[in-house]
Amino acid sequence: MVFMKKGRFLTICLGVMLMALLGGTLAGCSGKSSSANGGSDSKKISIVFYPNESAKDYLASRNELKAKLEKATGKKVEIKTTTDYNVAIEAIASGKAQLAFMGADGYIKARGLNKAVEPLLTESGPDGTFKGASYRSYLMVPEKEADSYKKDGKFNIEGIKGKKISFVSSSSTSGFAVPTYEIQKAFKLKNKDSFTEGGKFFSKVLYGNSHPGSAVNLLKGDVDVAAFDDIDLTPFMKVTSGDYGEAGAKFTVRDDAAAPFTDFHGKSVVSISVLPVQNGPLAVNTKALGEKDRKAIQDLFTSEEVSNDAKLFAKDGSKQAALFHKKGPKSQLLKVDDNWYKPTHELIGK
Repeated sequence: MVFMKKGRFLTICLGVMLMALLGGTLAGCSGKSSSANGGSDSKKISIVFYPNESAKDYLASRNELKAKLEKATGKKVEIKTTTDYNVAIEAIASGKAQLAFMGADGYIKARGLNKAVEPLLTESGPDGTFKGASYRSYLMVPEKEADSYKKDGKFNIEGIKGKKISFVSSSSTSGFAVPTYEIQKAFKLKNKDSFTEGGKFFSKVLYGNSHPGSAVNLLKGDVDVAAFDDIDLTPFMKVTSGDYGEAGAKFTVRDDAAAPFTDFHGKSVVSISVLPVQNGPLAVNTKALGEKDRKAIQDLFTSEEVSNDAKLFAKDGSKQAALFHKKGPKSQLLKVDDNWYKPTHELIGK
């Protein structure tokens, strides 16, 4: 007889309940197997998205992904949007969703709940290989305060202790796992326990629940420092001074940026640190989606039909939100397995 730890069972129940409230199609935490809740032979496939890609700006790209999945498998595909990272993680782990568009940290957490969760595809680097298959995580401060974070003429993060900070979510790779790794390392701390709430390492800790949400917390002046990435902010902000890959880059809100940035057009923030982040996977629950469908999806999505689809791949610097980024003419999706995510496994200690 197998006993599930109470805390883990409660977590799964809560995640499934939240998913049911959002999607309106999921039953409660019944304890049934993945197969019983859809199964590898189901005629319908559900794909769940993080809050960032659940935004209205990604509607056209989400629908294009849905159309391609239906073409590949011949099955109806249902899109599940969320407002909480943990909902997506629990949905793919429980098998309520067969596929999930997620970050590396969330994928590893889902795999920690269920080893049937595996990465299926990820975005390549500019040359079409795993080289450069990453994006960037930043710690940002208001432009007028940027110079106060310099030491010997160079930006560093020593001054962030005791400040008010905004993260994206504790399950975000680039909006929490990577920047807190850097902070832990810089301050030689044993763990990250003091980062999650105010009154400890930071005087105040907010969560934006999305990368735009974390950026807005900084632009509004609610925090002194904010963590977020570049790819999710591309439709709203652009680098107007410096380089995306270097500390000191100035990011300015576009004059035509849509909500939630309409009150901040022309306002700038500056990066005081930047680190690379492994591209997240399109993850699959292999107990809930059969091998035939998985192979069909990999075959179509690694083809030029997908890599040349402008609704799925946005060119670098494009204002049009898309799920993937055309960093170079050879950018494409690649088949991937868990071994490729070894660096992120080591980074977050799982």
